[in-house]
Amino acid sequence: MTADEFKAAFRNHPGGVAVITADAGNGPVGLTATSVISASAEPAILAFSVSEFSSSTPTILGADTVIVHLLGADQVDIAKLCATSGIDRFADTSLWSRLETGEPYFVGAQAWIRGRIINSMAAGGSSIVAVEALQASPALSADTAPADPLVYHNRRWHALGDASQI
Repeated sequence: MTADEFKAAFRNHPGGVAVITADAGNGPVGLTATSVISASAEPAILAFSVSEFSSSTPTILGADTVIVHLLGADQVDIAKLCATSGIDRFADTSLWSRLETGEPYFVGAQAWIRGRIINSMAAGGSSIVAVEALQASPALSADTAPADPLVYHNRRWHALGDASQI
């Protein structure tokens, strides 16, 4: 199978959108990913892949911990920010902060999970990273409805709302 055939097949497979942030000591980095999966509930483990071509990958792989942001449709600007190459994704200090444990996180994210990297392995031009979940963002209040999930499909952003249910 050629790379173009493989990409075309996955272009029609929608994925939930997440942003992964880390700081291994040289400043924060972040990237947008559709590869986040729940691997185990007990113990709580998730996984994602990062491309060797991303400038954020060395920092993420060198960090002890990461923040995985699970985005709603109203956070598409965060997804676009971290998907844009060649910019300082943390220049606007009103968009992010640091947890007490030091990790950078986007304050507008619908939910986030702080985790410790427990394993990584090379997979072609990418690395697959396994993360033990340590902490989740505070729950939304009963008065706050979560945003529709943000999905990436066929090179476009989509909101997955009630009308999409079959």
